[in-house]
Amino acid sequence: MSNIIGRKQEIELLNKIQESSKSEFLAVYGRRRVGKTFLIREFFDYTFDFQISGLAQASTSQQLFNFDAALQRQSSQNFSEPSKNWLIAFQRLIDFLERRPQNGKLVIFFDELAWFDTPGSDFMMGLEHFWNSWATNRKDVLLVVCGSAASWMINVLINNTGGLHNRITRKMKLTPFTLNETKALLASKNCLFEHYQIIQLYMVLGGIPYYLDAVQPDLSVPQNIQSLLFDASGLLRNEFHNLYRSLFRNYEIYENVVEALASRNAGLQRSQIVKAAGIKSGGTLTKVLLNLEESGFITSYTAFDQKQKNITYRLSDFYTAFYFRFLHAGKYRDENAWLNLIDHPVQRTWQGYAFEQVCLNHTAQIKAALGISGVQSNNASWRGATETKRAQVDLLIDRRDQVINLCECKFSLSDFIIDKDYAEKLRSKISVFKTVTKTRKSVFLTFITTYGVEKNAYSNMLVRNEVTMEELFL
Repeated sequence: MSNIIGRKQEIELLNKIQESSKSEFLAVYGRRRVGKTFLIREFFDYTFDFQISGLAQASTSQQLFNFDAALQRQSSQNFSEPSKNWLIAFQRLIDFLERRPQNGKLVIFFDELAWFDTPGSDFMMGLEHFWNSWATNRKDVLLVVCGSAASWMINVLINNTGGLHNRITRKMKLTPFTLNETKALLASKNCLFEHYQIIQLYMVLGGIPYYLDAVQPDLSVPQNIQSLLFDASGLLRNEFHNLYRSLFRNYEIYENVVEALASRNAGLQRSQIVKAAGIKSGGTLTKVLLNLEESGFITSYTAFDQKQKNITYRLSDFYTAFYFRFLHAGKYRDENAWLNLIDHPVQRTWQGYAFEQVCLNHTAQIKAALGISGVQSNNASWRGATETKRAQVDLLIDRRDQVINLCECKFSLSDFIIDKDYAEKLRSKISVFKTVTKTRKSVFLTFITTYGVEKNAYSNMLVRNEVTMEELFL
């Protein structure tokens, strides 16, 4: 367990269920590559009473063969004939586990559970039989199931309406690393980058452990990005196609939606997604949006007016956003393409938008830096217009204590300077916001920057709060 970075809450939960006085059924889900399998294996020191992983795109007979082979290998048993169905397969597992010596909980681990549920199979019936007729009659069973197909884990397993209804005793959604956890993982690999450089890397790879683990300590951050995503043999060069096609049936619809969201940095409302992605508004789109959000690829942001129709969906998966900006359709495939873009306006513009998403993903750290962690708030996006002016705010912290933090996120190499022209734009934004929303709350202009805001007459007059990148790492 010493190799686990972060995951404190998850480890606490695993300790609780391991010490529980009843049988436990834990469902672990989250985005592909986020470290679900690694966490479970490390926590249990790679020691299970039975473990198996589903086969991708396999038939029912192939999944059953895989199950029989794993059981024979781990039990030293030989079966005279293969399991004809999942009821027989699970009964064989029960027979094996009942002969296991008693020493704490019997830990059973099913990885990539959704892959077992092939069309027309009776896998869910077999799993139901295993849990309801056997495991719940004991106090010493710990069944851990993992799945990257978050939609299946949520809709078929956790929200099951059949025999497994309300049978999941615990669930764990694994999310990408924060900046602080990313720093710790990189440090464990002797990648000792400065905070500014870590954020640059985070804006490309996000907090995905599998991606971060591929970073090389002897290369600079731009060199690592070039090597991983742009070089012909780069580990992540073709990751996009593998990512969505391995998770979603009818993956084309999902790819269309994220491509539409990638075209608009500030995000899109549902009606705009319908137009941009060419998808009808209805149950299919609702399911796609829900599955993408549960899988960690997009995030929905409540509108300031709390109206459902004004919810904004934003592409929050950093790798996907980077893919459409720089890799899609071979945009930048020349030798040393990324290195040649250093300090280019195209890269600087992208960094500005990507840093906004970094801030959106670290609102808890921002609230802590502002000293308002204990204040209930609604974190929302906003856009509006008067007859003559328009304004957009990517992050509003609408607080219960009658204050609204209107946040500006700026990624720069040095102290950010507010000049006369920009100061006028800020005044206009605040004025439009107050006019349109008719809020009676105090509005605090808050800057979230890399190195802070340079003190001058404009900043002294306008900026009420500051948060620097150092505080995003807390």
